[in-house]
Amino acid sequence: MKREEAMLQDIWTPPGVDARDVSRASWTAFFAWIFAVYDFILFGTLLPEIGRHYDWSEAQQAEIATLVAVGTAVIAFLIGPVVDRFGRRAGMITTVAGAALCSGLTAAAGGAGQGALVLVRSLAGLGYAEQTVNATYLNEMYAALDDPKMERRKGLFYSLVQGGWPIGALVAAGLTAALLPLVGWRGCFIFAAFPAVLILVMTHRLKESPQFLLHQRIMAMRRAGDSKGARVLADAHGLDYEGHGGAGFGAAFHGPALRSTLVLGLSFMLNWFTIQVFSVLGTTVITKVHGLSFQSSLFVLVLSNVVGYAGYVVHGFVGDRLGRRNTIAAGWMLGALSFMGMLFAPSDFPVVVTLYSAGLFFLIGPYAAALFFIGESYPTAIRATGGAIVTSMGPIGAIVASAGVSALLAHGGSWKEGALYFGVLPCLASAVLVLFARKRGYGA
Repeated sequence: MKREEAMLQDIWTPPGVDARDVSRASWTAFFAWIFAVYDFILFGTLLPEIGRHYDWSEAQQAEIATLVAVGTAVIAFLIGPVVDRFGRRAGMITTVAGAALCSGLTAAAGGAGQGALVLVRSLAGLGYAEQTVNATYLNEMYAALDDPKMERRKGLFYSLVQGGWPIGALVAAGLTAALLPLVGWRGCFIFAAFPAVLILVMTHRLKESPQFLLHQRIMAMRRAGDSKGARVLADAHGLDYEGHGGAGFGAAFHGPALRSTLVLGLSFMLNWFTIQVFSVLGTTVITKVHGLSFQSSLFVLVLSNVVGYAGYVVHGFVGDRLGRRNTIAAGWMLGALSFMGMLFAPSDFPVVVTLYSAGLFFLIGPYAAALFFIGESYPTAIRATGGAIVTSMGPIGAIVASAGVSALLAHGGSWKEGALYFGVLPCLASAVLVLFARKRGYGA
């Protein structure tokens, strides 16, 4: 008893964080995400230009895009255990460096053949994985800050960071339009590497999250055979000792984590069916179903990204007040109903655009709450691993949706049927399924 009392008096406590540390982490994550998205979108925008340069057919370009999507998902999937093993700060450095390297190498990879380009562009999975690393890191940093205002608004603050996606998409479109005539597609990718290098410098000033440092300490004590001391340390900080045991992919499929992995992973996959149909292929769906011609693709691009950013902020705000799980489910359900209304509405331009905008608002916006919710759904030991598994299911859903729509059209189906079966219905299913997730997560 005396030994335990002495231990409690000398309990190790990780270094704390202040408002400046949290602000620096948020800004770094925000800019890192903007330029990861910039590179991500840049490849899709310039693939036709790359194909023309190397005389690749449209079929070859489509095959490259599919293989790159698979490679991206694999890399994003693998980054989780790295972040849980080596730390959140190391994860930020790795993903930002990977995005910079990917941008720079893309300029030269095409000349080495399609296989080399696929391998290089698969590194973009590190950039895509930034959303998992950001959510994991900021989840823990916001929780570590002893500030009641942050506790009440952490979902809103994260939504502003996640809003880097539409900003990055707009930056990619604007800079590509300005730079392509001047420096060509290679110059665009070389230019994209420089902002990532600057952000890499910013990451070196980041602090590791106190939660990860504490987890690291507990694991070191366990490996040294001091299980009793590790348990006392965990108990003193109000942590689940068993939750700081197993790590790696296997741990995400055991115990309470299994429910989160299956429910959230399948929800993400189904919802990315809808992302692919109504976001990536949105203009095609509208023109094929309603025979309308938008004044310009730029109008649709700006509209979708402005609506998406507003959706992030609103759902982040609402999630703090009504609960993230219910906010996600309600948003995706309203999104599905909006898109269904658009498909069966009269072919009137204002009506179609209004319903399409509402659909994007409720489809994309909940991701601000969803990504933060994923971080809350796993213990510290596997927080990044669980997040990586769930988010990597998204690109898989997009690939399946594209294949399904293509097969339907090849067998005489219409775009309206394709959008209904592979866009609206999966969105409704994802909304219902997410309600089976744990309502309250582990926190940080």
